Amino acid sequence: MEYANHLKEYASAMSEAQVAEEVDRIRKAAVRNHTPEVYKLCYSAVDLTTLSCTDSVESVTEFAGKAVKFYQQFPHLPNVASICIYPPFVETVGVVVDGTDMRITSVAGGFPSSQTFLEVKVLEVAMAVENGADEIDIVLNVGKMLEGHYDEVANEVEVIRTEMSPEVVLKVIIESGALKTPDLIRKASLLSMFAGADFVKTSTGKIDVSATPEAAVVMCQAIRDYYRKTGRKVGFKPAGGVRSAEDAALYYTIVEEILGKEWLTPELFRIGASSAANNLLTAIEGREVKFF
Repeated sequence: MEYANHLKEYASAMSEAQVAEEVDRIRKAAVRNHTPEVYKLCYSAVDLTTLSCTDSVESVTEFAGKAVKFYQQFPHLPNVASICIYPPFVETVGVVVDGTDMRITSVAGGFPSSQTFLEVKVLEVAMAVENGADEIDIVLNVGKMLEGHYDEVANEVEVIRTEMSPEVVLKVIIESGALKTPDLIRKASLLSMFAGADFVKTSTGKIDVSATPEAAVVMCQAIRDYYRKTGRKVGFKPAGGVRSAEDAALYYTIVEEILGKEWLTPELFRIGASSAANNLLTAIEGREVKFF
């Protein structure tokens, strides 16, 4: 399908100066959200993530097991939304979290570079879903995006989306730190949504520049404009570099200010994090918590 022409139906991205001004405004507004209630929502939106070359069945089992123990040790709090792992560990996590509300997220499709054959991407995604993944996080083909091959970029996402059942959530990582400009970040977000993404996600966390408030503002504006034109709600997920409770509250506020409170549920707002989980729990409990 031809997707690039649809970009003409949308306004251009804001300039970098305009984005900076908007981020400054929202940073000031975010202070109001430094509250236990907001931190609880942010914690319930976390995709608790381990994506290390040292991951093993034993380490992932222990990691997921801690999340399951959370229900007993913190019964007054909502648990994380999902456990996010590499495809070989989907079944491992499935056994551990069985009977809980936690979902299983798997990165796939040549994560983190997306530099492999489309057929390999499709097969890896299909295998992760077959093994029990509820949600799939793939990486946009950034190289083709930078070259301006927009139809190819979107068609890859479309092919992967059509190979998945509708109930499986597809998050598309645009790697905003590599795209750099508001124009490319906006275009990548829109192309992902055109092609069927259920979420657009900032980053893999595997390059120097991960999630930034500037990229989040541009992406949320693209989600807002896409919703106004199509009526379809697409979620937003910052990931990489989200460490403190205040970081999480800032992204919460960006979503609140641009998309509205109706987006502030785990169905439309996620945070990819590992260290942020303990920091959010510390802020909620008012004491140092090192649970994970």
